[in-house]
Amino acid sequence: MTGEGFDPAPRPPVREENEGPSARYSYYVLALLTIMYTFNYLDRYVLTILVVPIQAELGLSDTTMGFLMGPAFAIFYTALGIPIARLADTHSRRMILSVSFVLWSVMTALAGLARTGLELTATRIGVGIGEAGGTAPAHSLISDYFPPERRTLGFGVFQQGVYLGQMLGLMVGAVLVAQVGWRMTFLIVGLPGVVLALVLYLTVKDPVRGAFDSAGPEEAQNSPLGEVFAHLWRRPSFRFLMIGSGIASFAGTGFGFWLPVLFERAHGMTPMEVGLQLGPTMAISGSLGAIGAGLLTDRLARRDRRWLMWIPGASVLTSLPFLIGVCVAPTATGALFYAIPSGLLGGGWAPAAYAAAQALAPPRMRALGASLLILCITLLGMGAGPQAVGILNDVLSPNFGEDAVRYSMVIVISSCAIGALLLLWGSRTFERDCRASQV
Repeated sequence: MTGEGFDPAPRPPVREENEGPSARYSYYVLALLTIMYTFNYLDRYVLTILVVPIQAELGLSDTTMGFLMGPAFAIFYTALGIPIARLADTHSRRMILSVSFVLWSVMTALAGLARTGLELTATRIGVGIGEAGGTAPAHSLISDYFPPERRTLGFGVFQQGVYLGQMLGLMVGAVLVAQVGWRMTFLIVGLPGVVLALVLYLTVKDPVRGAFDSAGPEEAQNSPLGEVFAHLWRRPSFRFLMIGSGIASFAGTGFGFWLPVLFERAHGMTPMEVGLQLGPTMAISGSLGAIGAGLLTDRLARRDRRWLMWIPGASVLTSLPFLIGVCVAPTATGALFYAIPSGLLGGGWAPAAYAAAQALAPPRMRALGASLLILCITLLGMGAGPQAVGILNDVLSPNFGEDAVRYSMVIVISSCAIGALLLLWGSRTFERDCRASQV
């Protein structure tokens, strides 16, 4: 029944062009979030260039160092990631990011005061607790500052923090450890984050949730955790996205965290040489790969959203031969040569994967959806990748000596082929699952 003045069906709110944050301010927020994410990874990766001097002073094995780089951080990171993301779906994302930033920065600095392996472990746990609130809320903010057609590019820019943080962790860490030792290195790289956290808190605003989505803006809702998980887990493509990304991260994190040690042991390079040569090589190639993949995915996904799954799968699969090349190259020059295409190709999977997770989640579930993906990536990646390489090093070193790290890394990174196939397989139901989430 219809009549004058009676609308038979409620129309969804329409976002006017002049509503929402300006493009300039959106990119300012994105830049600040990327700087924050850079420190997030700087504080993780600086440990990788300090492995040898820490082992020399504290007498720690490769298995123990693998635990410090992996499970000590990842267990608490993943345990707190979902409850913090749940808060971010209903509370101030700006506040959560700022407090988290302060916590992980202070705990990084405190690592410089550690006198035993146990004390160093405690600081790494603290870093994991702090960084648990540093990614999912940022993903949610990016989704509300950028429309779907530019969202993958936004994640590609944000992903630069991984490569910039890795580069600075290696380069700054290498220079500082040669000048002031590993203890002062932790103090110097940790404390600036406190100041930047204050800038983030004072200048970033929480935008309306879901303003760019077809269903219109949503008010913050406290959906039961089980309901959110069930909603996402019912989507086959989300399951494949989580598991495939987790396996890819297992391979990539095991590779990345032990790569400086490989150059030191297998090629006889000093920490300074490793930091100044390997850092820029991996960072520049990886960041170009992330930006290029973001631009390409945004363009292709306008025609077919399944590219959000195809790009990550193809990126992981095509990078594998070059990752193996880095590990087995007989010279440092050859290894650096293989590192360039491995970064260009391998750098492209994460931005599209994160955008895929956002596409599969309704606006009110996006921080939690991102956290579920990050949980799997972190638990299998940081939680198991570095530890697996460390254990294999100790097992293989009696037979292979300093070259054991080569073969340990090859074994671990070969698993990324499985992750790639799962990502590609998940594309079969992706479009249907996106529609089911009304995105």
